[in-house]
Amino acid sequence: MSIDARLKELGITLPDAPKPVANYVPAVRSGNLVFVSGQVSAAGGVAVKGKLGEGLSLEEGQKAARLCALAILAQVNAAVGSLDKVTRIVKLGGFVACAPEFDQHPAVINGASDLMVEVFGDKGKHARFAVGVPSLPLGFAVEVDAVVEVEG
Repeated sequence: MSIDARLKELGITLPDAPKPVANYVPAVRSGNLVFVSGQVSAAGGVAVKGKLGEGLSLEEGQKAARLCALAILAQVNAAVGSLDKVTRIVKLGGFVACAPEFDQHPAVINGASDLMVEVFGDKGKHARFAVGVPSLPLGFAVEVDAVVEVEG
């Protein structure tokens, strides 16, 4: 099954690849790896801002991480022309804007990890980190970056 067909089956529409907000590029391909810059919790006209543990629930954080993952997929699609070229999601890095006592960073970033596995199956299983930070750019709740392996 093509990834486009899989996305359709899951009821997922990829957003447009977000434009960078500073002096960087959204994705860089080096050999068979695509390095995707951090994508914030905004995709398809939906945005999640704020802090986990200070007004945002765990479920809202997971939704925010899923939005980041959708933006990552959009960036990879734009960089290589088709998500069918993805051979492996290698690594995700997750940053969660949160209160000092919030400690459920891994559960928040599961929103991104779960989407990768839903879309790519075993190829979507990846290495990962999840950390809490006092703030993220423009007040977004979550930011996730990625390393993705693609066909040569």
